[in-house]
Amino acid sequence: MSASATAVAAHDLNTDESRWKRRAATALRGAAAFWLTVAVLGQLLFAFYVADFYGRTAVQGRWQAWNDVLSAGYIRGDSVGNSVLAAHLLCAVLVMLSGAAQLVPLVRRHWPRFHRWNGRFFLISAVIAALGGVYMITTRHIVGDDTLLGRTSMTLDALLIVAFAGLALHYARARRFDVHRRWALRLFLAVSGVWFFRVGLMFWLVVNHGPVGFDPKTFTGPFLTFLGFAQYLLPLAVLQLYFLAERSKRVFGKLAMAGGLVMLTLMMGVGIAAAFAMMWLPHL
Repeated sequence: MSASATAVAAHDLNTDESRWKRRAATALRGAAAFWLTVAVLGQLLFAFYVADFYGRTAVQGRWQAWNDVLSAGYIRGDSVGNSVLAAHLLCAVLVMLSGAAQLVPLVRRHWPRFHRWNGRFFLISAVIAALGGVYMITTRHIVGDDTLLGRTSMTLDALLIVAFAGLALHYARARRFDVHRRWALRLFLAVSGVWFFRVGLMFWLVVNHGPVGFDPKTFTGPFLTFLGFAQYLLPLAVLQLYFLAERSKRVFGKLAMAGGLVMLTLMMGVGIAAAFAMMWLPHL
């Protein structure tokens, strides 16, 4: 083969390789956008449910109705605990709304000032919700896995929320926005643990056509113990894999991550639909 033919072949090979790299990067971004769209819609549904049910019953003075869905909801005479619970629920709604706004690329690009102030609001609300959750699990009975392991899983999530919030704020103030983005995304996933628990539980019930690995009457069992930790550790692990694929120059790694993310998004969509139909809609 002549030198010119070899050069042409090498050029074509490099062109094909570059083309596949661009396609793989596009596929990965598309899979992430798909996940983001489904997650935001699912969280908005959950936020609407929480605001409608708890807000409506509170305005009507039917505080006892909270006990229809919470094992340790409204407790007569516990003004401090009830106030903490109300603040926790309010902050949960605010976190989901502000968190959804933070994730929309259009908002970040065209309204940076809103993005910054909404980000501060998101951090504060997330920390308040986390600390309120810790107060409740240390002062009230928890339905189901009311053990040291069960309480540890929830406390660890709260500690991660506080730590991630601090790191996200630190790197934003240092203007290291690439690092800030990663910690902010970790914060979003950690603070979404309660939502992931419900979505994951309902997906499990749909796939198995009923409760498997736990007793629905006592709400205890190995699967629920696993889910107590997996509700935030599993999403965080997937996010870390996404970061690695994002930085990788290998086409296969990006395509594998994109395919896995699409599959997980479809699973999440099933869980969201089931949670809305069986857990949230009946109380609206």
